Amino acid sequence: MYIPKIDFHLMLESIPFLLTGLPYTIGISLITFLMGNVIGIFLTMLGMLNSKIIKAFVRFYISFLRGVPALVLLFLLYFGLPYQLSALTAACICFSLSSSAFIAEIYRGSIAGVEAGQWDAAYALGLPYGKVMRKIILPQAFRISIPALGNVAMDLLKGTSLAAMITIPDIFQKAKIVGGRTFDYMSMYILVAIIYWLLCIGIGWGQNRLEKYYVHRYKVTTEG
Repeated sequence: MYIPKIDFHLMLESIPFLLTGLPYTIGISLITFLMGNVIGIFLTMLGMLNSKIIKAFVRFYISFLRGVPALVLLFLLYFGLPYQLSALTAACICFSLSSSAFIAEIYRGSIAGVEAGQWDAAYALGLPYGKVMRKIILPQAFRISIPALGNVAMDLLKGTSLAAMITIPDIFQKAKIVGGRTFDYMSMYILVAIIYWLLCIGIGWGQNRLEKYYVHRYKVTTEG
């Protein structure tokens, strides 16, 4: 019976090669997270309009993209369109659309979590709707949504490993290359798992720093 072994020497000497795929992993994650936020906020604003058609479209968009696996959407964009997108473009569009549906729901819940008195006080001062959202509601909603957005960022980072299925040379694809050359997939997959884990620890650290910043900011504002 075959018993897999972990080759620590192979893991150590393969780290530089795997890290050459890191710009793709981080770059795709960052771009799609930012685009997902832009689209998500836009969808949230559309969902607040008094239009049944627009609200129905937003509900369909969110329901569909939350229900379709990212890999299926990725293959549809890369293999299913009459016009051939580049692998990088298909990956960025896929993960941006997928994340935007979850982010839209996060912002919808966060905005609903802002006290109604904030709206009343802002309108009592004669502020227009746009300024109320931009200056008062959205900053508070963003503070509420930080933990959930951190989870989305981690899921996006890990989800970019699917891009290896369409030949994007990220760290997972690099691990597959080494594993295929040495016939030691166990060591390579453990190594790539550790790299993803460390990257997620970095995201968690950034999330905690951002939470502390907002706690301090609102504490100072309240006391002032």
